[in-house]
Amino acid sequence: MKETIERLERKRSDLYKKLQEVGDFRRGIISVVYRKCGKKNCACAKEGHPGHGPVHLWNTTIKGKSYAKSLKLGPELQKYLDEIESHKKFVKLCEEIVLVNERICDLRPAPEVKDDQEMAELKKNCRNCSSGSTKRNRTDYESVFGREGGNRFF
Repeated sequence: MKETIERLERKRSDLYKKLQEVGDFRRGIISVVYRKCGKKNCACAKEGHPGHGPVHLWNTTIKGKSYAKSLKLGPELQKYLDEIESHKKFVKLCEEIVLVNERICDLRPAPEVKDDQEMAELKKNCRNCSSGSTKRNRTDYESVFGREGGNRFF
């Protein structure tokens, strides 16, 4: 079946609706660790003992800096697990949206040039397009939310 712009736009609209339903999310993973306390007479100091635990840690890296937070068993751990799962859904939906948008862009025709003057103006503007920096522009947290964005990790 041939893809049409209209069908792809409906699909994109459906994906946007699903994106609104994702809810709260956070990036990162939960790791389970056992730690030795360092006391010579503790049971964890004996050979073969795994250490104290399990301790559940939320781990993430934000702007190249690693963060970890110890989580309490029960509702707090479950909240983090749910939010991490929602983040995975968010990322998957974003990837699908990009793919659908790229297919729409491929199918949508370029606008027609009306006359020589418009063509000359387009050529003039295109010369300026390629002279820019090759660095990618990044939208970081501070540029979107400001320095006091309310999250202690940024």
